[in-house]
Amino acid sequence: MSHSRRRGLPAAPAVGAPADRRFRRADVANRRRYRRTAWRALRWTLPVVGGCGLLVWLGAMVLHSEMLRIRKITVTGNVYLSGREVETLVDGIRTQNLLQADLADYRRRVLDSPWVADARLSRVLPATVTIHVTERMPMAIARLGEQLYLVDVNGVVIDEYGPRYNQFDLPVVDGLIVSPKSGGSSVPADRVQLAASLITALSSRTDLRKQISQVDVTNPRDAAVMFGDDTAWLHLGDARFVERLQNYIDLRSTLRERFSEIDYVDLRFDERVYLRGPAVRTSARAVSR
Repeated sequence: MSHSRRRGLPAAPAVGAPADRRFRRADVANRRRYRRTAWRALRWTLPVVGGCGLLVWLGAMVLHSEMLRIRKITVTGNVYLSGREVETLVDGIRTQNLLQADLADYRRRVLDSPWVADARLSRVLPATVTIHVTERMPMAIARLGEQLYLVDVNGVVIDEYGPRYNQFDLPVVDGLIVSPKSGGSSVPADRVQLAASLITALSSRTDLRKQISQVDVTNPRDAAVMFGDDTAWLHLGDARFVERLQNYIDLRSTLRERFSEIDYVDLRFDERVYLRGPAVRTSARAVSR
């Protein structure tokens, strides 16, 4: 009976479990925490983004500002090149912004001048570029056929020699420049070294240097020179130039008394001097010192 009664009883109403308020408070707290974090991030991000935008705007303004347009070029270190000639080498730089100008490229242009051994370009705010050049120093006047050229100690052909360079008191050197069959010209390094050694040695004896009118380095192991008041070529070899020239000066009066005409004097053997010329009875005659 109890079983049937239980079966006939009305179904018990569903009873919901009461909600746990602690979960609701945690959810609200999380949302508040997220809002605070987002606001904090936004508060820091906005000024940074704004600052970056301001910097970009200022950078654009600076790069396009007429205030920084190059208006002045200052040239220093030049002696033989005029300031105008140096400015011509950097033609076009005045149209550029000081901060954007490619100074390395313009330096290469300045170095294209044979007169320039080195160059340094610098920016000076607000609109100036300074160019400091180091010029090459001519060592000799090299002769090639009928043409004369200024050549430095490294064998660089600086310029064709002309009236504008009359201030240079330099020896005329034959055989320093050669014309290859392929065209153009070149300066052999061994000939440059011989000429430089001779000229350096003579720098300590200006009295001898002033007497020399011509130099020939066609043979890179034998420098030949000629005095202005003499017709004989003096062969000096590749060393002891000053000593050998002095030996010739000491013997010159004696040689002129014995031989009326001499084509060359070979001084390379120090203790013996060899001569050649129409007045010399043998093709080569030795004269003991």
